[in-house]
Amino acid sequence: MDELKAIRLEKLNKLKAAGMNPFPSKVPRTFCLADAKASFEEYEKAGKEVSLAGRIMAIRGQGAILFAVLYDGKGKFQAVFKKDELDEKLFQLFTDAVDIGDFISVTGTFFTTQRGEQSIMVKSWTIATKSLLPLPEKWHGIKDDDERYRKRYLDILMNEELRDLFMKKTKFWDVTRNFLKENGFLEVETPVLELTTGGAEATPFKTHHNDYDLDVYLRISVGELWQKRLMAAGFPKTFEIGKVFRNEGTSPEHAQEFTNMEFYWSFADYEDGMKLVREMYIKIGQDVFGTTKFTTRGHSFDLADTWAKIDFTEEILKQTGVDISKASEKEMMKKLQELKVTYEGENKERLIDTLWKYCRKNIAGPAFLTNHPLIVSPLAKSVDGKQLAQMFQPIIAGSEVGRGYSELNDPIDQKERFDAQQKLVDGGDTEAMMADHEFVEMLEHGMPPTCGFGFGERLFAFLADKPLRELQMFPLMRPKKEGK
Repeated sequence: MDELKAIRLEKLNKLKAAGMNPFPSKVPRTFCLADAKASFEEYEKAGKEVSLAGRIMAIRGQGAILFAVLYDGKGKFQAVFKKDELDEKLFQLFTDAVDIGDFISVTGTFFTTQRGEQSIMVKSWTIATKSLLPLPEKWHGIKDDDERYRKRYLDILMNEELRDLFMKKTKFWDVTRNFLKENGFLEVETPVLELTTGGAEATPFKTHHNDYDLDVYLRISVGELWQKRLMAAGFPKTFEIGKVFRNEGTSPEHAQEFTNMEFYWSFADYEDGMKLVREMYIKIGQDVFGTTKFTTRGHSFDLADTWAKIDFTEEILKQTGVDISKASEKEMMKKLQELKVTYEGENKERLIDTLWKYCRKNIAGPAFLTNHPLIVSPLAKSVDGKQLAQMFQPIIAGSEVGRGYSELNDPIDQKERFDAQQKLVDGGDTEAMMADHEFVEMLEHGMPPTCGFGFGERLFAFLADKPLRELQMFPLMRPKKEGK
C-alpha cells in the first residue's frame, strides 16, 4: 500500500507542476450525472457545452482515445478523451497523472457513440480531488466483514446493492413518518438523557452530568414515559423517531445504538393499535419494497394476509409442554436444559422470556402475539380479571418486530409493578425496569386510556432479509491495535 501511495504522490506532484490544484474548493459542474442523462437529447441536439463532475470508477482504452466512467452518487456517465479533441498537454496529463478513484470535472459536448452509449466528448478537464489510495478491486470489493465496517465508505461505494438498501432504509423511516402524520399523529422530541430508564428492559449506558454532578442514563426507549406525560398534557396522538442506546452484547442481530419509533394514541386500546399497525406494515411493504410478500430467515409471509392472534401461554404449552401459568422456576429451568437452551437469570420473568424465544423461531407470521403474562409486561393494562396483559407484538419470520399495549394508567397498580421491578434491579437484574416515581405522580393527576406501540430498524432488517449490523452505516467497532 505504501508503494501505491508513493506512486500517487508522484502523480499529485505532476498535477501541481502543470498548474492544477489537486484539492480545489470548487470545479465546473452544470448538473448532476442523473440530470445529464435526463437532459441528454436536448443538449446533444443543441451542441451546447456542459461540465460534469464525479469520481472515476473505470478507465479503458489506450493510445489516442480513452474512456472513463464517472460516478457522483446519483448516476454514472461516460467521458471520452480523444487526443485530437483535447489539448495535447491536457491529454498527456490525464494519461500520466489521473487514476481510478480520482474526482475530476470535464467540459465538452454530448454525443452518442457507435455502440449507442450516451457520452461527453471532453474538450477540457481539471482535477477535483486526487486520491492517494486505490479503490478496492471492482469485482471482489472488501470481503472481510471487519474491514468492510471500518471502511464503510468504500463498501458502500463499491456495492450498489448495499447503497440501494441504505436508500430504502431512509425511505422506510419517511414512509413511517408520513403514515403517522397522515393519521393525525404529532411528531415530538423527548429527552435522551434520563434519571431513570424506562419503556424497555435493557442495560443502559451511564454517563455523568458535570454541572448537576449527577449520574444519568442514555435512554433505552424513544421517550415512552415522556410521551405518556404528553397524553396527560392533552395531546391526542404523538410519535417520535430517534436513537436509543442499550449496553448489550454485539452480534449480527444486536447493536448498542439504533433507531426506534414509538407512538401513543389517547382513547385507544391495543385492539385499535393492532388494526393501525397492520395498515402501517402493509404501507411500508408496498411503498418501500414494492410488495407485501417476503421471504426472510427461511420463512415466507404476506403482510396483506389476515394476521392470526397467537396466545402467549398456549403457544409455549403447545411447543414445549410447559404451562407457564402454573410451572415453577425449577420446572422451567429443567425444560430449558432438556431443550439445550442457554438461559440467563433464574427469576420467573427471565425464564418465561427464554422459553418464548425458543418457541418464536417456528412462527412465520404475519401474526400478533397476545395475552402475555403481566410479569413480562410492567407497563401494560391487564385483561379484566386475569394475570394477562393487554399487549400485542407483530410476529414475522420467527421474531417479534414491534410491541404495543393498552397502557397502564392506574397509578396504584403502576407503583406496585415498579416496586416489583425494583426488587429485580436490587437483585442484580441489569435489564429490569427502574422505578420512576415522578411518572407515578403524573398518573395520579390522570392519563386517559392510551394505546402505545413501537418498533425499531430491526423491522427493516427483517423485511430486507439482512442482519441488523449489516444495515447500520457505521457500526461501532473496537479500535485497531497499533501495527495491525
